Amino acid sequence: MNGLLVLIIGVALLACGYIFYGRWLCKQWGVGENDVPTPAHAMEDGIDYVPAPAPVLMGHHFSSIAGAGPITGPISALKLGFGWLPCLAWIVIGGIFFGGVHDFGALFASVRHGGKSIGEIIAENMSRRAKLLFLTFAYLTLILVVAAFASIVAGTFGATFTEAGAVDLAASESNARVAMVSLLFIVIAIIFGFCVYRRNAPMSVASVVGVVGIVVIIAIGMNFHPIYLSATTWMWICGLYIAIASVTPVWILLQPRDYLSSFLLYAMLALAVVSVFVGHPSMANLPAIQAETCTTPVFPVLFTTIACGAISGFHSLVSSGTTSKQLDKETDAKPIAYGGMLLECVLAVLVLCAVAGYANANGGDIGVGPTVLFGGGIAGMIDPSHGAVYSVLYTLLVLTYSSFCLTSLDTATRLARFMFQEFWLDASKGETAENVTGIKKVMSNMYVATGITVILGVLLGLNGYGKIWALFGSANQLLAALGLLAVATWLGNVGKNNKMFLIPMVFMLCVTICSLIINTIQQVGKITAGGADWGPYVQVVLGVLLVVLAVVLAIEGFTTIKNQKAKA
Repeated sequence: MNGLLVLIIGVALLACGYIFYGRWLCKQWGVGENDVPTPAHAMEDGIDYVPAPAPVLMGHHFSSIAGAGPITGPISALKLGFGWLPCLAWIVIGGIFFGGVHDFGALFASVRHGGKSIGEIIAENMSRRAKLLFLTFAYLTLILVVAAFASIVAGTFGATFTEAGAVDLAASESNARVAMVSLLFIVIAIIFGFCVYRRNAPMSVASVVGVVGIVVIIAIGMNFHPIYLSATTWMWICGLYIAIASVTPVWILLQPRDYLSSFLLYAMLALAVVSVFVGHPSMANLPAIQAETCTTPVFPVLFTTIACGAISGFHSLVSSGTTSKQLDKETDAKPIAYGGMLLECVLAVLVLCAVAGYANANGGDIGVGPTVLFGGGIAGMIDPSHGAVYSVLYTLLVLTYSSFCLTSLDTATRLARFMFQEFWLDASKGETAENVTGIKKVMSNMYVATGITVILGVLLGLNGYGKIWALFGSANQLLAALGLLAVATWLGNVGKNNKMFLIPMVFMLCVTICSLIINTIQQVGKITAGGADWGPYVQVVLGVLLVVLAVVLAIEGFTTIKNQKAKA
């Protein structure tokens, strides 16, 4: 099949899902049926609760949820040999009926709970014990995200050194360009935020100036990039950056940077679409169903490998952690959460086409890294000669990929800070970080919470997060199952239709538990074979704990739903 046809079919189905299923969800849940101000207005504090125009918030939300997931997930699935057709089916079906419902529901539920996180929603609709279990699990998962994304960003910025310890300028040039542009990007984002939120500059004018500024800093970075530092040094710089970004008022950096980043992301999407139209890659060099050499079971591995492009638990943390605190109007929830998820699905479909383009140009070989497959596939379809145009486009695509990761990185840090603070507070007793005393006062302080989070994330990133990264896919999808469960119990308690959550919730629980059991058995095999480092031991312990957690919370959630039906 032609990649262009794959793209057209995928986009058409996703558009129909947004228009028809998204509209139905709004009616079932009563989105926008009351005139109560959103938490961004009712609880505005100038730091975390700050109303944002829909385009600005869409930029933050999409930039945060996308990360590296919708690029690396489909690529990993294709490398495992699952075939592009199962990948496409899961992206489309998962996006419309799983991921979109999950993200939209989490945002809507959080807005109706005063901008509180999924953990607090669980506390109010299930139990405080369930909340503490969820927050512990979610916090540890976010630490892993911080470690991984900080490592990715540091690796993208880091210079290459010769055996003598000197910088290899030729091999480091692309990374130095990306690092320089990324640093300048932070500067113009702060200027943009100051002009819009403190000098009331018109958004339209500021946006045009901002886009021009992006072009200028890209031009500067392409020609002037004097900073050549090791990946380890960049890791500590990333740690300092996210520590500051996590406690800085959102209008200074988070909102403007993510809004401006969204132009890069939209440009990347447009560039990818153009490349597919120009190159119309054949999918023949990729297996359609499953490669004969594939020994990995499609169930459950496909559904934990492709997460962000279909459904991802991290999204519920973003929806209920930062986005809900900036939502200007309740009706903005559908385009931002449901629409943002489906836009990410479009990116995942484009990744399938980009890999096909790369495979066609390289005799079916896709045994290179995700950045090369994605950037090389898109740039190669536009400039098959790999000339100057290819070089510029490839650098821009790597920059955008890095922008995804950097945005998700500081959003994850802020979310982890929220989780850490909430763990020590009991909202049912009216406890806040301001009115508690003693150890609760210390541990719920945002600077303490941020410091602990950053130190744990950076240290794990420097000391082998990859040894337990295999657990992330399962842990992330368990978050998704629990997010679905939390929203379902709340909707049932307020008398709204929650049936659209039940099948996705049960399916994701089955995926998670099966995946964790398979991974645990594999790690036990490594241990019994001898010579294993600490990674397999930790994975076995965490794997068992996650299965127990999933079962305990599922039982409590299903009991709550059963009691709701009995009362009805």
